Amino acid sequence: MAELKPFKLPDVGEGLTEADILRWDVKVGDPVAVNQVLVEVETAKAAVELPAPFAGVVHAIHFEEGATVDVGTPIITIRVGEGEVAETAPATGPTADGGDLVPSPPVDGGAAADRPASAAERPAASKAGRESVLVGYGVSGERGRRRRRVAREEAPSANDAFGVTPGAHAANAVLPTGRAVLAKPPVRKLAKTLGVDLSNIVATGPNGSISRLDVEEAAKSEAPRRGSGSAPTAGAETRIPIKGVRKHTAAAMVASAFTAPHVTEFVTLDVSEMMALRERIAARREFRAVKVSPLLFVARAVLWAAKRTPIINSTWDESAGEIVVKHYVNLGIAAATERGLIVPNIKNADSLSLLELAESIGALTDTARAGRTSPADMAGGTFTITNVGVFGVDTGTPILNPGEAGILAFGAVRRQPWVVGTGEDERIEPRWVTQLAVSFDHRSVDGQQGSEFLADVAAVLRDPGLALL
Repeated sequence: MAELKPFKLPDVGEGLTEADILRWDVKVGDPVAVNQVLVEVETAKAAVELPAPFAGVVHAIHFEEGATVDVGTPIITIRVGEGEVAETAPATGPTADGGDLVPSPPVDGGAAADRPASAAERPAASKAGRESVLVGYGVSGERGRRRRRVAREEAPSANDAFGVTPGAHAANAVLPTGRAVLAKPPVRKLAKTLGVDLSNIVATGPNGSISRLDVEEAAKSEAPRRGSGSAPTAGAETRIPIKGVRKHTAAAMVASAFTAPHVTEFVTLDVSEMMALRERIAARREFRAVKVSPLLFVARAVLWAAKRTPIINSTWDESAGEIVVKHYVNLGIAAATERGLIVPNIKNADSLSLLELAESIGALTDTARAGRTSPADMAGGTFTITNVGVFGVDTGTPILNPGEAGILAFGAVRRQPWVVGTGEDERIEPRWVTQLAVSFDHRSVDGQQGSEFLADVAAVLRDPGLALL
């Protein structure tokens, strides 16, 4: 006997209350197997793929891509039981928990080419594929293959400013000659908001589809020229919904800024010895497969200094009336991604060798940029480094991550004139110079302690040999 089973949005993090629907991997009528990826959602902490808890046929999809859904709300209904076939038309009526079934609306024109591939259409996943994030749904017979998220991955990343681009935009242009316009729902919505006619756009996306970047460029070309005196037209402004990672980051930063009394201190230092050591280490055989960046040595210096000033690696527990000093360092590295700022952390970073630390930073960064960071990777951080230098910025006044007592901003390393030597030997030479800024929670960290910590970090970067003491 066939039965309709709704699948409710689970809490995939630590007390999260909502998530955004990023991408459906199935459509109404598709057969699904246990642990097959149904949908990708974005929580306040990460993007997560949700697997099917039971096998059957998709009966109804209750929310479109881009919708924000509360935890515990049915997002899809699956028909289970014998005799069910893929062609069964979705019915309407109440679900098991009293909600209404809303079948997916028909798509127009060539929109079928934009929908996620069904289970039958997807090729078998390789062993290198990633398993579903959630556990407890049984053993998966195969791993779902992640589909490319066109709208998000084609938007320019922070690295574009430094010459890291996905390729020439015009070189991949595909003219929509006499066929239906291909564009995903979020792209169509953006075009409507900006007042852009999709039929007049040159498509550069996969299979001749129109990307978000195509729409944005078309909107720019149609904008009135400066000084024309005409009133702003539709598309002169873009409204970005406050949701997902951006919403969480904003709430966390406001809570931190107005809860913990921040103190920020700065230091400018000569790191020529560190840069020379970096070149020697990068040339070693065991380090050739990893990136040996200045950030690696800053991280090492922070871990060393935190052992000399343990209070910088603590938490202010208001409810218990205690300062909790951590005897381990889960080192957070702030990462700017297309989804916003996230801070995954390296667990027990203080116990790693320099090579292991380099490997961990590389894996953390690659995972963050690919949008694969899990909620567990962002939980439990004890101290954070934010590398603003990659943007050509000298320094800043970083805001503490909630629950942490310290955060260090690492600025750009520049070749600058510097006074070296003393007395009669004093002279000006070009040296590698950078700036550091540390913010700390003045409730638990005194000014002397914060200053000693920053001085120790600077000392190791000036003379890396101090770390051997």
